[in-house]
Amino acid sequence: MVAFLWSAIFSKNNLRLFQFIIIFFFCSMYAQKALPLDTLKLKEARDMLADDYGNLYIYKNKDFSFTKYDSLGKQLGKMMLTVPYKIQGVQNPLSVPLFSENAQELKFVDQNLNEIQKVDFKQKFGFIKMTYAEDLQQIWLLDESSKRLIQYNFRNDTTINSYPFDASFDDLTDLLVFENKIYILTKKNIRVYTFKFEKIFEAEIENGKRFRRENEFILVITNNSIIKYVPEKGMVKIFQDPDAQIVDKNTLAYFEIKANKLYLYNLENNKETEPHAESGPEQKSTEKPVDKPEEKKVEPTEMPIEKEVETRQNSGEKPADSTLEKLIEDSSEVQKVGI
Repeated sequence: MVAFLWSAIFSKNNLRLFQFIIIFFFCSMYAQKALPLDTLKLKEARDMLADDYGNLYIYKNKDFSFTKYDSLGKQLGKMMLTVPYKIQGVQNPLSVPLFSENAQELKFVDQNLNEIQKVDFKQKFGFIKMTYAEDLQQIWLLDESSKRLIQYNFRNDTTINSYPFDASFDDLTDLLVFENKIYILTKKNIRVYTFKFEKIFEAEIENGKRFRRENEFILVITNNSIIKYVPEKGMVKIFQDPDAQIVDKNTLAYFEIKANKLYLYNLENNKETEPHAESGPEQKSTEKPVDKPEEKKVEPTEMPIEKEVETRQNSGEKPADSTLEKLIEDSSEVQKVGI
């Protein structure tokens, strides 16, 4: 039966038809689609974030605008803010936290960038330097006036805990609290503390912007690199492009803006090439030291964003084997009708 099918496929009349079908099939499978985010939308961008649905969020400090686009470049929402805001992250696109040191408030916006809640700190606290929204009920506050770290439930307006935190607040860019550790990021370094204000790790960071937590891992986003904090090794650089203006990542890919153009890098291509950080005076940890291999720079294979950020499993494509079987069946039908 199989021999009959193959003889039917490769018969003189059907050979060209079969070749055309195969070429069309593979071209469709590997076709790449350009992401139409033009230069004007990326120009003057102060920050860029990507969620796991492939949506992009652009913040511009010039006019304090915060805009959301889908992977096709269609605008999904826009906020025109009156003062500067810091976007904590977009890992939960249904509730995105934005903090303003000037306005002393924290906003939560939904998937269309409509404000759903606002927390005002002016009446209850001193001067809040930085916030970290742990979930939809609790936020951590760094109060510069009282030099304290405050755990606050904004749903019922109660202070859960308050810890003395007499550290420098200069150049502070982000705060994160996870598993009884306090992560402080400045433009020049990262520091990790316990709740007893004991410093357990410190390392130099160039142009630190914000934290990103992925399960148990803490990442640092800088202007042109992404660095992972590994307690046994220190800071491990997992992505870098010296020419990038802005970088970010989601669970599927790395993103960067370079020369006002948006590029995507496959996460799989960088998974096995993470350079290890050198041990040196800029990294101080109280944990037991381990031998660390010499750092090696890895230049990622650059490719413009030419397809939406989605896996083939999610796209609903059928396996190649079943598709080929269908082609064989179709060719058999063609042979029967005498084409």
